[in-house]
Amino acid sequence: MNEALDRLTNGAWLHTFPEGKVCQEDAPIRRLKWGTASLIARAPVTPIVLPIIHHGFEKVMPENYAFGRRPPVPLWNQEIKIVVGEPMEFNLPELREMALSQSRDSSFSSEQWPRNILGGLDAAAQKCLYMTISDQIRTTLENLRNFSKSYAKAEQIK
Repeated sequence: MNEALDRLTNGAWLHTFPEGKVCQEDAPIRRLKWGTASLIARAPVTPIVLPIIHHGFEKVMPENYAFGRRPPVPLWNQEIKIVVGEPMEFNLPELREMALSQSRDSSFSSEQWPRNILGGLDAAAQKCLYMTISDQIRTTLENLRNFSKSYAKAEQIK
C-alpha cells in the first residue's frame, strides 16, 4: 500500500481491483475491499477514479476448461469487452465531515484497526469514510456493469 501511495503522490497512474478477487461469474459486485478507499483518502492530492468493467476474460482463461482446471495457456480468438465509465471525483472534506457525524452514531470497536489518525479522524470515522468511498465506487461499477450488459443485449438484437 505504501508503494501504491507513493505512486499516487508522484502523480502516476495506479490501477486497482477493489473487488479483492477474480470473479468469473456474472453476479452483482459484492462489497469492495477498503484498500482503494484508503489510498483515495490518504493521497496528498485526491485522485480521480476511472471505473472500468470488463467482460470475456472468463472465456480466455476459464476456470473449468478441462478436468476442472484452467487451460495451460490463454485461449485465443475470444471476444473481450472493456467499458470505461465517467471519471469519479471525491469531495474529501465533505466526506470526512459526514464520516465524523456517522461515527458518533456508530458502535464501532477499534480493536484490530490502525491506530494512526487520518486527517483528524479516529478509527470509527476512518471506517465510515472508507465504507462511504467504497460504496460509491461499488455503486458506480455495478451501474456500469448493468449498462454494459444491456448494451451487449441491444447489440445482439441488431
